[in-house]
Amino acid sequence: MIDMGIDVVVDEGVNTPCSPAMIEKVVKTSCAIAQGITQPILCVRFAADKDVQALNAQWREQDKVTDVLSFPMQEDGIDETQPLGDIILAAPFVAQEAQKLGLDIDAHSYHLIAHGTLHLLGYDHMEDEQAEQMQQLEHTIMAELGLHAPYPTAGQS
Repeated sequence: MIDMGIDVVVDEGVNTPCSPAMIEKVVKTSCAIAQGITQPILCVRFAADKDVQALNAQWREQDKVTDVLSFPMQEDGIDETQPLGDIILAAPFVAQEAQKLGLDIDAHSYHLIAHGTLHLLGYDHMEDEQAEQMQQLEHTIMAELGLHAPYPTAGQS
């Protein structure tokens, strides 16, 4: 039997202001809005920059730190009784990025968790049409959560 729910892992030596309850709310809201999934199974990990850089080099052939990585576990359709995958945030990098953008670290992290969750659900932003759809979903999710608009023009015509 698979353990149900949303696991939150904070690596040793890494800090995050995010609350597990809000992380769960972000994931569940993202899944409900994007796919109608009410009981997602996944893991959100807050890691050191060097660990995210190593994963980015190994899996995306980009030897640099990035804010969030998503590792989907499902390929053809979504079975909500099975794990969706893993989301990994580079906690120090995200904190620096939030500061540069003038955002609260936790609010920026919640946006990245929503973004990562959408990737686990099969959404992408490689093509303009896909990016527009994904940004619209992120805008809707963030508005539902009462958080900042993630992109200046998303949701506007």
